[in-house]
Amino acid sequence: MKLNFNIDYRTSWGEWLYIVGTCPALGGGNEEAARKLEMDGVGRWTFEIDLPDDTGEFEYRYIVRHDNGYVRREWGAPHRFVPGIDIPGYEIYDHWSDQPVEKSYYSSVFTECMNRRDNRDLLLPVTGGTVTIDVEAPMVASDEVVAICGDDETLGAWNPDGALVMNDHDFPRWTASIDLREVSLPFRYKFVILDRATHELKAWEGGDNRVMNIVPAHKHDALMVLGQRMVNPRPAWRCAGVAIPTFSVRTEEDFGVGDFFDLMKMVDWAVATGQKFLQILPINDTTMTHTWTDSYPYNACSTFALHPMYMRLEQLGRLSDKGRMQYYEDLRRELNASPTVEYERVNNAKNEYMREIFAEQGRDTLDSESFREFCRINGDWLRPYAAFCVLRDINGTPDFSKWGNYAVYDAAMVEEFMAAHKEDVDFVCYVQYHLDRQMRAVHDYARSKGVAFKGDIPIGISRDSADAWINPRLYNMDCQAGAPPDDFSVLGQNWGFPTYNWEEMARDGFAWWKARFRKMADYFDAYRIDHVLGFFRIWQIPMDAVHGLLGIFNPAMPFTPDELRHNYDFWINVDMQTRPFICDYFLYDFFGEYTDEARKRFLLDSGYERYSLRPEFDTQRKVADYFAAEEKNDKNNRLCNALLGLIDEVLFIEDPYEKGKYHPRIAAQNTYAYRSLTDYEKWCFNRLYNDFYYRRHNDFWYGKAMWKLPPLLDATSMLTCAEDLGMIPDCVPAVMDRLQMLSLEIQRMPKDPQARFGNTWGYPYLSVCTTSTHDMGGIRQWWEEDREVTQCYFNDVLGEQGAAPMYAEPWICEKILALNLKSPSMLAIFPLQDWLSMSGELRRQDPREELINIPANPRHYWRYRMHLTAEALIEAGDFNRLVSDKIKESAR
Repeated sequence: MKLNFNIDYRTSWGEWLYIVGTCPALGGGNEEAARKLEMDGVGRWTFEIDLPDDTGEFEYRYIVRHDNGYVRREWGAPHRFVPGIDIPGYEIYDHWSDQPVEKSYYSSVFTECMNRRDNRDLLLPVTGGTVTIDVEAPMVASDEVVAICGDDETLGAWNPDGALVMNDHDFPRWTASIDLREVSLPFRYKFVILDRATHELKAWEGGDNRVMNIVPAHKHDALMVLGQRMVNPRPAWRCAGVAIPTFSVRTEEDFGVGDFFDLMKMVDWAVATGQKFLQILPINDTTMTHTWTDSYPYNACSTFALHPMYMRLEQLGRLSDKGRMQYYEDLRRELNASPTVEYERVNNAKNEYMREIFAEQGRDTLDSESFREFCRINGDWLRPYAAFCVLRDINGTPDFSKWGNYAVYDAAMVEEFMAAHKEDVDFVCYVQYHLDRQMRAVHDYARSKGVAFKGDIPIGISRDSADAWINPRLYNMDCQAGAPPDDFSVLGQNWGFPTYNWEEMARDGFAWWKARFRKMADYFDAYRIDHVLGFFRIWQIPMDAVHGLLGIFNPAMPFTPDELRHNYDFWINVDMQTRPFICDYFLYDFFGEYTDEARKRFLLDSGYERYSLRPEFDTQRKVADYFAAEEKNDKNNRLCNALLGLIDEVLFIEDPYEKGKYHPRIAAQNTYAYRSLTDYEKWCFNRLYNDFYYRRHNDFWYGKAMWKLPPLLDATSMLTCAEDLGMIPDCVPAVMDRLQMLSLEIQRMPKDPQARFGNTWGYPYLSVCTTSTHDMGGIRQWWEEDREVTQCYFNDVLGEQGAAPMYAEPWICEKILALNLKSPSMLAIFPLQDWLSMSGELRRQDPREELINIPANPRHYWRYRMHLTAEALIEAGDFNRLVSDKIKESAR
């Protein structure tokens, strides 16, 4: 059979179009063997090929190559050729697939959830003497269809009642076949949306009429016009949702902590109130020490494994011993009555039950075909993770550097270890198998109800994780990731995670990241990239530092002394400005009444009333370790914090990779070192500082982000949302706009540094609007924190007169939520605590009890639980009607 490919594409000088397909004649999927097309001189490229008649279905793509080596590829899924029977030739007219204007609508949020189609048509066969027309149209509801309406009688003569209904087998791609003997060429047409059952007209496609004027060379050939996109006739889609950590969900059936099956009740509540999104925090396994410190959900021991805490025990089966079952039932009721998560007791009890049920019934699972298939699909991470868990517990630490012969991962040795500890390894795999089944079941349930799950991808990985143990080459283990100072933490944040070795990751096409994203896609339709700025640059802190103030951006372009002199007239004094600036006149500000003692114990006299730190106290890590062994009292706390603060007293930080180049220290204007400068030196320093942090790196960081993000985002069809808070360079909005990533908008954290509050009416459509995040207090707590800010918001934003109430009364919370709901943002997702704030009956009495996290405290105990059950929430008719009405009023 003969295939003649045609595609209109306007190339620039030096560019050539190629086609590559999965069939051997088109390169077998190898781009290096792609076939070159010919151009007819007016922008149409063609390629003709003869294939054996028994050639089956195959996929193909077009690529553009420039003489200078640049390659451009199509966006999205590849084209697909499905041959018919006894057709001598095919005339194929393709459209180049660029990223669509409404890329979000092609995500699984819409194709698999909002507009999911469970009962699709059978594949439309291709026959000779017909023209096959297809179109991409994702924004078509489950009870609707796409049809072709045109000027020919076959297409209804512009009457939608007679339009040709298209086949939805490959949704969101729709296909129709027209017998060329029954239609007059050329014909004009448009795509329309009809009711699936009644064929009542729902919407016309906008824009000019389309024209079909191609005549096949032979009447027995099949003509195919492929790759068109429907002009969306619908207004911008907007919805509301709720955010709640899985562990915080309370139901009548839980074991003292929310589990995966409890999320079904939250889905039911979302449906009852007209919400379409359920957002949760990371659900990966964080088990490190088997203590409450493992409650931090952003410090996973595996970026692939799920947390055993979220297991619904009853789904595993019942123990044969009735006494043991009664013991667990009594314990369940006791833990369920707790106002907060008893992390250690819950996890110990669940692990104990899982061990017992595994001993009784585990063999049935291990012998099942579905278990073997799960292990096969997930083997790359599952077995090494299982070995990690067993070694962690045998050695009593997740710090694999202390595991002796297993400190460095060796696949052969680990296989021998797993064989020797087969039962324990099998148990870990058994637990992950059932967690996977349960989370998939809950995800499928949510999709069936039209509710999308939004997950969370932490920016960092733990240095004591299975990921770091297995692939240490992918991470910079000799430094720490964190964040510059902000409203949450004036000292910056030190997360302790290693940073990523992006150059090494790029060697295999970012395979680890893609695998991570694809695993997320098993459970979620949308995701939040935690700290998306980390894909542009990360705040990198030395291992001997405690505060985030001593960090630098990596990658970055540090200054040379010559550049500082020539461009900014600033003469750097390396000896004085890159080492702690300690003078006698301000020591009392640090040490207070303990100043004289501090001079003797910690400092060395350098002359001229200057000091240096004794070698045993010259890094923050040494100081922290020293005082960790000392008695805990106010004096030692004061001395420790003073020494840490003195070590922060530098104006510049030398680059760790390019010696002799320097970064201005973040927030250096708050140091005594800065105050010691002359007025002119301060002016020069401010110039170089502002240039460095706000202008110098924009193009540089733009390129870094566009190198990493596109292949990662394209690895799945999930909707991408980004947490873009903090110190945002100008290149970030440009990248997010180009890649159509949803930004995060919080009114009390405006993106405009000149504004006190964000303008909800001006939020971009591609954004997630929220009132609070898990890292801050809800609107009620915020209302009580700063009376001056509250008063300004009450008068200027809410438009109310007089003095602001002392507390955020329900009517105030209702106005705040309504204001955010009416924003242009695609998604308005609020914490459950803020939804409940509208009800004087349902909300908690003390808003401080609703806090999930305190970012400034690295040892915060994550244990917040709902104070009412999800069942009670579903039964709260008046409140649910209020929520539903607010959503409807905002046209969401």
